Amino acid sequence: MTTPPHTAGEGAELLPVATAARTRAALRTLVRPDRGLALTGIGVLVAATVVGLLVQPLLGRIVDIVADGRPAGDLTLPVVLLIAVAAVQGVTTTLGLTRVARLGETVLARLREQFVERALNLPADRLERAGSGDLTARVTGDVARVTEAVRSALPEMARSVLAIGLTLGALALLDVRFLLAALLAVPVQLLTARWYVRRAVTLYADQRVANGAQQQQLLETIGGAVTVRGHRLEERHTERGADRSRKAVDLTMRSVNLVLGFYGRLHIAEYIGLAAVLIAGFWLVRDGAVSIGTATAAALYFHSLFGPVNAALVLLDDAQSAAAGLARLVGVTDLAEQPEPEPGKPEAAGRPEAGEPEPAGKPEPGKPEPAGKPEPGKPEPAGKATPGKAVPASVPRQRVASPEAAVSVHAVSHAYGPGRPVLHEVSLTLAPGEHVALVGASGAGKSTLARIVAGVQQPTAGTVTGPTAGTVTAPAGPGGPSVVLVTQEVHVFTGTLADDLRLARPDATDDDLRAALATVDALDWAAALPDGLATVVGEGGHRLDAARAQQLALARLVLADPALAVLDEATAEAGSAGARALERSAGAALTGRTALVVAHRLTQAVAADRVVVLEAGRVVESGPHEMLRDADGPYAALWRAWSGSRAAPHP
Repeated sequence: MTTPPHTAGEGAELLPVATAARTRAALRTLVRPDRGLALTGIGVLVAATVVGLLVQPLLGRIVDIVADGRPAGDLTLPVVLLIAVAAVQGVTTTLGLTRVARLGETVLARLREQFVERALNLPADRLERAGSGDLTARVTGDVARVTEAVRSALPEMARSVLAIGLTLGALALLDVRFLLAALLAVPVQLLTARWYVRRAVTLYADQRVANGAQQQQLLETIGGAVTVRGHRLEERHTERGADRSRKAVDLTMRSVNLVLGFYGRLHIAEYIGLAAVLIAGFWLVRDGAVSIGTATAAALYFHSLFGPVNAALVLLDDAQSAAAGLARLVGVTDLAEQPEPEPGKPEAAGRPEAGEPEPAGKPEPGKPEPAGKPEPGKPEPAGKATPGKAVPASVPRQRVASPEAAVSVHAVSHAYGPGRPVLHEVSLTLAPGEHVALVGASGAGKSTLARIVAGVQQPTAGTVTGPTAGTVTAPAGPGGPSVVLVTQEVHVFTGTLADDLRLARPDATDDDLRAALATVDALDWAAALPDGLATVVGEGGHRLDAARAQQLALARLVLADPALAVLDEATAEAGSAGARALERSAGAALTGRTALVVAHRLTQAVAADRVVVLEAGRVVESGPHEMLRDADGPYAALWRAWSGSRAAPHP
């Protein structure tokens, strides 16, 4: 289970945080594959601790020899045994801590891999509502906290707990009254631990949230610096950043004061326990119940508890901080967990089960065809793929044959929150091989509809349908994706240009890569790079401008060879100078496949088979460019406003 999402800042809905019970269950699951390593490490540490407990009795023996005035030769055996104990304890402790550390690193690596895998599969709209700062804080700060705890706190905690338990047992073996005297410190220590934990849990959780909100504010301010300056909002954003920084600093100072109070209470417990053991030793020696050496050993045993007890209680600080970070990481992994579809069943929620009728797609006699249907008489070849959930380029998805339509959107509505509707019962059908352009004013819902069609976002209501599982077709070879989404913001990964391209198709040859680049008119500049396909691009390498980065993304689309391509303003970053060239690249990449294009420029609408106009989340027009241009409707108004003094391009 996870706690309900909460907000931080204006409109941000942070990712959930797992409950304590769920966090413990997740931790058990992470450790389970390495139970043998855990048991071996703990067993070796137990042996090391038992051997170390021989030091105090041997020192007590030396005290008795000296107190009784025995010959110096009697000291030989205890001294030799002390040296042997030190050597054996050193070797076994090192071996045990090494195995515990290996366990921690293995579990930590498993946690990191699981977190990254699940974070990459989070719904895009969920990440947008949370803001990048929250996820960034978890990836950096929370992972760092857990890492620090695993590498330092876990081995020390294991050794301390074992030392405490076995030392108390050794005190009881000397004389149970020594144990009772030592236990006088326990109530103060337990009250201290309870006092600390009750405050630390919420304090560290709030501190992590505050750090996330602070990072989000910094990211937004720096990322939008040009806009901030353009609207003269520097003072407002500076004040917001300062306010969130003050909150983070205030929580940090509260945690410092909490730790100082924690240490002060622990010192009081130490004085109480040591005084009680010394007093007990005095009375027992006076009554002849124990020797001076035994009383000395008891005092040394209790003194040796200072380190483990303080370490164990102090490590509560790291444990609470790490627990808060782990709960935030588990919250993300739980949020991303989705049941895999069973073979033979529909792939995505909202599709009809086998045997159920699909939403209406054909017009009733005498009624006009719904907006977005293919033109009458237009052939609809079978065998094209149906999109399941969209995937980033190169992530395989199964595709199924369709005798009617590549995509069918039926009565889809979507809202990003209560009272914030974006789409209203939109219906749209794309025939196999058809290119449809989505146009409309900013905020009309174009990108939302495109992402729903691509499968990266689930609609609030309605369905994106296709036939149920059937014949698998794979134009790009086994495992090829059925749908690829290319957005305005593309990323150039750090590595060679060839590796960046092979993200879409790992088995592609160099000739395949060159062919894909040539398709999108990018081969000339790629060949001119210092090392050609072996040139390192991305952060720290050869920097590609926005237009070339988009061509790289389009080349990945060609390599992935999906049945459906969704372009969400994929040519917007080119600027006016390179817009036409990038549009030609996009057109070449879409050849032979079904395409839904969110048009940034109306030249893309001219080149499309059909134009669908969205207005306030509703389809208000649908048809070829020439028909809508001459109809004097919303599209005609957009065309006149956009074209202005431009010479109208020919289709």
